[in-house]
Amino acid sequence: RYNNQDLICFFHNLGVETIEERGGRIFPEQQKATIIVHTLISWARRQGVQIETKTSVKKILANNSTVTGVITDSKSKDQTDGAKRQEIKTENVIIATGGSSYPATGSTGDGYVLAKDLGHSIKPIFPALVPLETKDDLALKMQGLSLRNVLAEIYIQDKKNSQAFGEMLFTHFGVSGPIILTLSKTVVQALQENKKTELLIDLKPAVSHAQLKKRIARVMHEQGKKKLVNILKEFLPIKMIPVFIEKSGLDPEKQGNSLTAEEQKKLRLWCKGLKMEISGFRSFNEAIITSGGVNLAEVNPKTMASRLIKGLYFAGEVLDLDADTGGYNLQAAFSTGWIAGNSIKPGRLNDNKS
Repeated sequence: RYNNQDLICFFHNLGVETIEERGGRIFPEQQKATIIVHTLISWARRQGVQIETKTSVKKILANNSTVTGVITDSKSKDQTDGAKRQEIKTENVIIATGGSSYPATGSTGDGYVLAKDLGHSIKPIFPALVPLETKDDLALKMQGLSLRNVLAEIYIQDKKNSQAFGEMLFTHFGVSGPIILTLSKTVVQALQENKKTELLIDLKPAVSHAQLKKRIARVMHEQGKKKLVNILKEFLPIKMIPVFIEKSGLDPEKQGNSLTAEEQKKLRLWCKGLKMEISGFRSFNEAIITSGGVNLAEVNPKTMASRLIKGLYFAGEVLDLDADTGGYNLQAAFSTGWIAGNSIKPGRLNDNKS
């Protein structure tokens, strides 16, 4: 009922133009998130919304399984003593507090506490779309190297579990980038169960082992008088070459035509299956989203209303709802927010507050 085209039109009508980048990802034309924030705040104020800053909701009040109000704590800029407590009467509340990722933005997990206090069950939360940490120094030695059009495969307990094709990045702690973030949820779950988890990177997914074997042999023959370190530019990114030489134990000064079949095999296996053991994942501070949250079975998907408490609604990441990177999670937040807001009947408002 409120899809991606509806959202694009909404911002267009407010003067925010968008552009489509690789992979169908939509961004503001000015490439600034602040444009979206300021536009939404301005729009909300024009609708008569009252925004209370320096104010936190401590409790949602309910009587006979029906929302009656909220208790807030507010503190002025110059206030030195305790925060001022206030009760706001209302028949409707939308919990749209986000998850626990990027807590500096305010997503500190308050919504889970508020929902649980009213009887809702919370599916265990953990970081998702999150960079991964690797066991040895391989990633550190290639820090900053970005790979495109590679295939990343996840093996759990030595069995292939999932894969993704696209872009990735080596960091000082491990790996990141779109395909790594996409695969991270599976990895985090496996690590929490203490399962052995490995990442295999196919640098040449368009060619088979047999095809690459022939190509390596041909290049070594055709450029046989060149040093190996120079020939490797045909197969590996420049920043990866010294790392490969170190880890493989090959002589960089050796001529290509003197490379043995076993030495050529080392290059092929590196290109088709660069292996790294995953040792951990980054914290909520670096996770794009939170996996887990309010149990979806307790929420009506047609209205986003609580099935337990009348007048209570949910929207966004506080729900046990997450998706791949690429804007899907943002769209889910806008879509569920639109449904929740439009499900509240004006006639039920008390003192024009909700």
